[in-house]
Amino acid sequence: MFGNNRNGKNWRQLIIASAVAGFMGFGFASMASEPAELNLSFDEPEKFTDIRPANENRTRFRERTLASFERIFEEFAAELPAGYQWTVTVTDIDLAGDVNPMYTRNGQDIRVVKDLYSPRVAFSHELRDAYGAQVVADDENIRDMGFLQSPRMVGPRHQELRYEYTMLKRWFERDLMPKIEAHQAKLPKVSE
Repeated sequence: MFGNNRNGKNWRQLIIASAVAGFMGFGFASMASEPAELNLSFDEPEKFTDIRPANENRTRFRERTLASFERIFEEFAAELPAGYQWTVTVTDIDLAGDVNPMYTRNGQDIRVVKDLYSPRVAFSHELRDAYGAQVVADDENIRDMGFLQSPRMVGPRHQELRYEYTMLKRWFERDLMPKIEAHQAKLPKVSE
């Protein structure tokens, strides 16, 4: 029974081949169940267009602002399919509004938010699926010129960057998610 089969393969070769096939199938299944991974970096944030505080230490304000952007991208990464890897490098930030002492009587800096000072975030990103296939690789330069007229999609975690969050959330839902859905529609269906 366990001797050579008709093709000349012995039982040991059949068991090894079955084990390898099972291991490969298990590897793919386990990759698909892992949460999405985010690799986020900021390229020379001290040179960004506008991360200026009104009445705060510049370094502390920049660190706090970058931490807020990190939370935003982490929230988006949590919505990605399991096993995806998203590498994002933020190359520029221009916060909504402008810091200007001209609007106060005492010359103290304040951030004035007007239509003229719209938010903008520039970044490069690459998204790979659970099997390492590239889904998206692009440079984004997102600006919301009508940020004061658009409805807010802000949760309590993002009050400080409500305009930037709303702009990025809209991009994520309208631009990135459809690309992910199109990519997944092309993948072969896996039967369970």
